Amino acid sequence: MPRLVADPNLEQCPDYSSEVFEPCRAPLLSNDLDDTQAAATLRTFWHATNSALKVQWQLQLESDALEAQNQQRLVDEAAAQNLAAKKLQDSIIAEEDRKKNRIHQIVIPDRPRPKWATDEVLVADFALRKIDKAQFVELYYWTNKGLADARVNYRTSDDDSMVATAGVDGSATWISASAARPAAGVIPDHLLTPLDFSRAIPCFIASL
Repeated sequence: MPRLVADPNLEQCPDYSSEVFEPCRAPLLSNDLDDTQAAATLRTFWHATNSALKVQWQLQLESDALEAQNQQRLVDEAAAQNLAAKKLQDSIIAEEDRKKNRIHQIVIPDRPRPKWATDEVLVADFALRKIDKAQFVELYYWTNKGLADARVNYRTSDDDSMVATAGVDGSATWISASAARPAAGVIPDHLLTPLDFSRAIPCFIASL
């Protein structure tokens, strides 16, 4: 069925009794049907056709509305799927960023900087001697493991053990053996975990 392009409800029945429709009435004329009856017959045909077109128009409107609803549903479903995919992608990227930047996720306590007088932190003599001589020393000595090693060595070392070393002016000085040798298993700064690094910095600053 051809698609209607105009609303038949807006159409008006022509005046079939007018002179312009005389060619349309002529084929209908007979001994039993005069000119007036022929015009009435044409009007009857027009109204019957227009009624059928109105039904077709209404069905066409309903079909168009249903098709529009289906199209909108497809658009909404596609938008929802795209939004869900974007949220999933954003969550994956955020999780990857969080894993790459764990140090940025560490909560920094809002409290005063630890003071040497109030917080007893035992640091290896070797590391403190390096600081006194303004020499490089690894942050490992101020990590939890490094401080634990210092406590263990302090308890087990022989306090009377002394070794000779050259002073700043070149003279020989005697220092404890623990201050002359580095700790075993020292981890370079670039291999420290972000958590160890962040914990070592405050203790290192307190030693300055």
